[in-house]
Amino acid sequence: MSATPVLALHWSDWLNLFAHYLALSFLSVGGAITTLPEMHRYLVDQQHWLNDAQFNASIAIAQASPGPNILFVALMGWNIGINAGGLPSALLGVLLTMTGILLPSTTLTYLSARWGYRNRNLRSVRAFKQGMSPIVIALLIATGWILASAHKDPAQDWPLWLLTAATALMIGSSRIHLLWLLATGALLGWFGLV
Repeated sequence: MSATPVLALHWSDWLNLFAHYLALSFLSVGGAITTLPEMHRYLVDQQHWLNDAQFNASIAIAQASPGPNILFVALMGWNIGINAGGLPSALLGVLLTMTGILLPSTTLTYLSARWGYRNRNLRSVRAFKQGMSPIVIALLIATGWILASAHKDPAQDWPLWLLTAATALMIGSSRIHLLWLLATGALLGWFGLV
């Protein structure tokens, strides 16, 4: 990443950074990555806390690394802090950006889940859940179909298709935890059996 001059950030700047990420959390309906244009406008164009290279590298590194794709928010906070004077500022930047982007959406999810559980016997809540079930199942099937379409030859990839069918049957007919099935699939893949 190219060098940026050391920033002189005051507490009001840190507070504005936190408030901006709080607001972005409410806009990130498709995930935090959907707010990248606004992050760029604010961090690079308006505040000049990051340069283009740091902004782009934060996204590229986070997307290339394993884990949730929201890691780019932490890297942006880290880079702002590094530009502002070193490790303590970098840790503060990570804390403020991640807390800002996660706090509203997590709180809304928690409160709506609690409300839905408390009101699970209401006709409207039951109807919503029943209406969403086929949509979620269809999205999962569509995702599985897209992933499976990478394997063009079912005759050659029959172990994979067999494992997929067996797993689907086990999920539908048993109480085996999904993580055990995922671990089994990972082991079979590790040993090259699928």
